[in-house]
Amino acid sequence: MNGISTTAVPGPKPHGGVLQNLLMKGDDLVQLKKKVVNLPALTLNHRQICDIELLINGGFSPLTGFMDQATYTSVVETMRLTNGLLWPMPITLDTSRKKVDELLANNPTKEVALRDEEQNLLGIMRVDDVYEPDRTKEALKVFGTTDELHPAVAYLFQESGEVYLGGPVFANQLPIHYDYAHLRRTPLELRNEFVKRGWTKVVAFQTRNPMHRAHRELTVRAAQHDDGDGVPLHLLLHPVVGMTKPGDVDYHTRVKCYEQIMTTYPPELGMLSLNPLAMRMGGPREALWHAILRKNFGCTHFIVGRDHAGPGDDKNGKSFYDPYEAQELALKMEPELEIKILPFQMMVFVEAKNEYYPIDQVPPNEKTANISGTKLRQLLRTGGDIPEWFTYPEVSTILRKTYPPRHKQGYTIFFTGLSGSGKSTIANALYVTLLEEGSRSITLLDGDVVRTHLSTTLGFSKEHRDLNVKRIGYVASEITKCGGVAIAAPIAPYESSRKYCRQLISQNGGFIEVHVATAIEVCEARDRKGLYAKARSGQLKNFTGIDDPYEVPADSELRIDTANITVKMAVNTVVDLLRKEGFLTSK
Repeated sequence: MNGISTTAVPGPKPHGGVLQNLLMKGDDLVQLKKKVVNLPALTLNHRQICDIELLINGGFSPLTGFMDQATYTSVVETMRLTNGLLWPMPITLDTSRKKVDELLANNPTKEVALRDEEQNLLGIMRVDDVYEPDRTKEALKVFGTTDELHPAVAYLFQESGEVYLGGPVFANQLPIHYDYAHLRRTPLELRNEFVKRGWTKVVAFQTRNPMHRAHRELTVRAAQHDDGDGVPLHLLLHPVVGMTKPGDVDYHTRVKCYEQIMTTYPPELGMLSLNPLAMRMGGPREALWHAILRKNFGCTHFIVGRDHAGPGDDKNGKSFYDPYEAQELALKMEPELEIKILPFQMMVFVEAKNEYYPIDQVPPNEKTANISGTKLRQLLRTGGDIPEWFTYPEVSTILRKTYPPRHKQGYTIFFTGLSGSGKSTIANALYVTLLEEGSRSITLLDGDVVRTHLSTTLGFSKEHRDLNVKRIGYVASEITKCGGVAIAAPIAPYESSRKYCRQLISQNGGFIEVHVATAIEVCEARDRKGLYAKARSGQLKNFTGIDDPYEVPADSELRIDTANITVKMAVNTVVDLLRKEGFLTSK
């Protein structure tokens, strides 16, 4: 590979002593492009593209490819590479067993082209290892839980392929980005920028959220840290613009907020650069990983805050990680990390002083104030006042453009239930009711209509049913994103595809799941098409409720049984909920 030794790069030593650069050059690049013509291809998903970018540009130094089984096992069990070097997070390439068979059939070189979703060639991988991971062990060892409310655990169990591929990557190009080119710097580019500015000490701040006054105060205090040598610290705002937690503020909105925050810092104190990382929300292990990345990007110090990279609460309402668990592990491993860890407690506003303090430094008996992320989202949703002590008016304005009050947001009403439960009838009646209300454009995505126009080639296997529901979710998310209303009424028998729709649509607006929980006996008695009779006689296979399961929703916003209520009553129940949640204004 084209690794650059520590003596050839400016700034602190990269992790493992070499700053990798996997881009092929000269004759090697010519040969790569000739070779790729005859190679099978693997299309990478969003997370894999984030990972390969940091492999190619050296952010994941000293790694030169996706981990083989020995390396993966060592990292999972000991937080170390096979050579003993500290590395806390598995960097793996998952795919299906079927796809592996396709890739390696009649392929003596075991080389595979890696492409993005638009089929741009990112590079070639030599597949040295194919192995099936123990996902339960990975979840427990790396993330400390098998609870699928943890986003990385959910990915492991719900989305990742059956097998991992390990081997080196030979790169053709970095992933293509059409936005914020002036803010996207590789580790080497960032190191050279520090030299150009005369910065020898740089403290990095990791964030996946919009920044407010408390974050600004925390970073200023960090930049005032004194190592006792008289050399000043400068600040690198290095926010994640790859994958974060589902439901987080989109990175386009966040970048606008970061650019605005930068104008409030003293001149020449700091700079902004974007990090294409796909976060795992791994708490303590992730804090170590973030520190290693910033070391590779040329930083000498790293801020670890309260609940660093924590994903929130588990299914029992308890935080996945203790608030200062990440700080404790980072400080313990600081000598091996070879980057100075600056731990910070939560910052709170002290009203009498009109300034922010770390919570452990608040003067006795002083009244403090703070607004949680949940509270902020509520204020944005309802149009409530966001105080200037919390954030800058310019930042509030940016956030309000992305998060208008609910009565101006798009939303999706997602009906699910057995055939004959009444969901299509209610959906049609609700469609007319909302058209009469007239505040937004309304689109009805009825299950049978979608089958005719969007999924005509699909059958009724579990795979095809999931795909049909996901297509409905995608269309509904686009309608919601544009401020419209989507009413969907598929059977949607499987919890996994319903969760997929919830996560996708919730990023862009409201999502209300209505379980039309009419008993199967009632549905069967209503059956005008004779489908249940055909299913019971064996003429119709894979029929939901007969020989294929319906997984009852666990977290629907509304449950309706149409056995004992009229269509009008059912519609009124839905409309009442929309008014209660603020999507419709009260008359």
